[in-house]
Amino acid sequence: MIFEYDDLKKEIIDSSSKFAQEKLKPLRSLYDEKEDFPKELLKDFSEMGFFGISIPEKYGGLNGGITGLCLAIEEMSKIDAGLSLPVATSALGAIPIMLYADEKQRDKWLSKVACGEKLAAFALSEPEAGSDATAQKTTAVKNGDYYILNGVKHFCSSGDISDLYVVFASTNPSRGARGISAFVVEKGTEGFKIGKKEKKLGIKANATNELYFENCKVPSENILFSEGFGLFVLQETFDYSRPGVAAQAIGIAEGALAETIPYLKSRKQFGQSVSSFQAIGHILAELASKTEAAKALVYSLSSAMDKEFLSAFEAACKNGTVLREELKKISKKRWTKHSAMAKYLASETAFEVAQKCVNLCGGIGYMRDFPVEKFMRDAKVTEIYEGTNHIQKNEIAAQLIKEY
Repeated sequence: MIFEYDDLKKEIIDSSSKFAQEKLKPLRSLYDEKEDFPKELLKDFSEMGFFGISIPEKYGGLNGGITGLCLAIEEMSKIDAGLSLPVATSALGAIPIMLYADEKQRDKWLSKVACGEKLAAFALSEPEAGSDATAQKTTAVKNGDYYILNGVKHFCSSGDISDLYVVFASTNPSRGARGISAFVVEKGTEGFKIGKKEKKLGIKANATNELYFENCKVPSENILFSEGFGLFVLQETFDYSRPGVAAQAIGIAEGALAETIPYLKSRKQFGQSVSSFQAIGHILAELASKTEAAKALVYSLSSAMDKEFLSAFEAACKNGTVLREELKKISKKRWTKHSAMAKYLASETAFEVAQKCVNLCGGIGYMRDFPVEKFMRDAKVTEIYEGTNHIQKNEIAAQLIKEY
């Protein structure tokens, strides 16, 4: 698919692609096996400006919007979705701060995130609150100038390397979903500690951790927007973050094809290249077409988002207002349906592409020394995190029914 990008977006594509080839590819197999992350990469990400791609220039970011973020994630995921995941997870943690923080909070946190001094993370899931995000057991009780948090979060991506955690907790259990609030909890806060690292199928280089809050004192000034607005923070964060997951999925699909096609061209069977068999060609055509269709949806969506997002953020910075309030002045609509569509279509496509690439490569495709099996393992998580594909279908259907 041919998209027309401005100079900044072109630079993001080129720099991300080069970075992935030079920095990520040599480490890909090693850290997948070690199930560990090379901390020195964080400095490299920072120097490249990757942590600030979607953050406005006022806070030291590149002002690349959702599209710029998606482009970087896609390019790096073509090589390794696990090693590059801190860029995506810090953006996921930064998006609710961008959307719902007041000017003082933005000044406090966004510059540090943009330069990589502090990485952001998103802490929503709990042992009893997965797809049903409203079933939060973590509580936050007001006590003077603080909230006292108690509870457990799990499946927090980049949990061990992050510094700022957007944590969802119930401030008024009697109100159910309307009693959930969002807080920014800083690493080192008394009563907050990082728990165990999970053993996973894919994206093994990135840690997924439990988080523990035991009488954790969080300053009242760290609440995002207001008490009881956590559900809105959560929903709108996913509206803007799910294109990033979709871009990751597209990168994985493209990476799998990029490894598979040269192998099929070089592999000889029955006296000819495997790629010359019509049946093989038809499968490749199908996979490439689906990937391009998903890509078109993602970038048409991100471009439409940015037309509102970037101008509204400029107004929020100028007026000292909350970004979400400026967005409401531009349009009352939300991106829930199309964001869910993009994630659903791209993630389902990525797993299908990677799985069929393993099959096309035969025995070598099943081997750890050949990268396509890793693409298949990494692709699976895109169907799960930030809402399973069943949840995406629920959201798409709900919006469709409202429209008609």
